[in-house]
Amino acid sequence: MLDYPEYRRLKYLVEKHLLDFLPEIDQNSISLYDSMRYSLKAEGKRIRPILLLAACELTGCDPMQALPYACAIEYIHTYSLIHDDLPAMDNDDLRRGKPTNHKVFGEATAILAGDGLLSTAFEAMNKDLLLYLDQPVALKQRIRATSEIAKGCGCRGMIAGQIADIEAESQVVSAELVGYIHANKTAALIEAAVVAGGYIGGANAELIEVLRSYGENLGLAFQVADDLLDVRGNEALTGKKVGKDESHNKATFPVVYGVERSARRLEELTENALAALSKYRDKAEFFVEIARELSIRQN
Repeated sequence: MLDYPEYRRLKYLVEKHLLDFLPEIDQNSISLYDSMRYSLKAEGKRIRPILLLAACELTGCDPMQALPYACAIEYIHTYSLIHDDLPAMDNDDLRRGKPTNHKVFGEATAILAGDGLLSTAFEAMNKDLLLYLDQPVALKQRIRATSEIAKGCGCRGMIAGQIADIEAESQVVSAELVGYIHANKTAALIEAAVVAGGYIGGANAELIEVLRSYGENLGLAFQVADDLLDVRGNEALTGKKVGKDESHNKATFPVVYGVERSARRLEELTENALAALSKYRDKAEFFVEIARELSIRQN
């Protein structure tokens, strides 16, 4: 699963540079750095930063130019996981096969580590922007990428989905609400990753819309697959507890549609993602492969 050369190459790039953009932290607050680093270094698929780098590379641009943004989006994703796992949210004990951040460092430090990762993400992107003040075209591309990421993780994206998800617990929810939750909670940041990579590489308007459609459908497919894994997955493979959605009365695709219809919806979303790439299939084999792999993932 997700073990082919292009994926491994880009993942290696992310892993090698993942800590490069963390600020130097005074010894008086070193526990903050330790907590941030703990969750960042936990083994993960790194889907979002890899997609960002791949989208940049699709345009013919060197993916190294997109590294600050790729690492920033992984910082944002990791912060969201730390906060999701807190007792006030999903109250999880296990993440990526390791004890959750608050189980190791305490709730207060975990909250601050999440805050630190979020602010560091924007510090990393802004530092890169300052390098292009005398290059208007490149600067505009990076501003658009930063704006896309900010929207994807904010109150018109991921956080909007999270609050709707919390408020839907133990409620009878509609298919429309579940779609809204997942389009924002999960798909928005995946879409932002793909589109941001395109912007950094200088993609034209047509390609940006192709990447946007691909990212939106892939993000929703990713969440449907995750919902299904919670129903029929293996904890040893997923690295987190299974069955927690039902125990927390979460609004998920299987709750609304049932397992079989959810599996069919996963297939539809995957095909939609692939269809968006039809004009670019010769150059976008990586995106085709990753969509197919994520639709059948077991961890």
